Amino acid sequence: MSPKTTESAGGTARRERALTPARITVLLLAVLALIFIFENTRATKIRLLIPEVTMPLWMALLGTAVIGALCGWYFMRRRR
Repeated sequence: MSPKTTESAGGTARRERALTPARITVLLLAVLALIFIFENTRATKIRLLIPEVTMPLWMALLGTAVIGALCGWYFMRRRR
């Protein structure tokens, strides 16, 4: 089950972007993470090493998700 290829004007083959089961799963997990983040809106105290800050919980969760996504993107990029 390989992706379809098409010929472009220059004669080079390019893959069409398909909605694969893996992409659907990642999209579903991202939506669930966003729902979880926006359901948790109360203020909370967060401590990272020494400073303690008070911020909405959704902001801390979103920041953590963004950091995790950036780390995943970086390691996937290095693997190629």
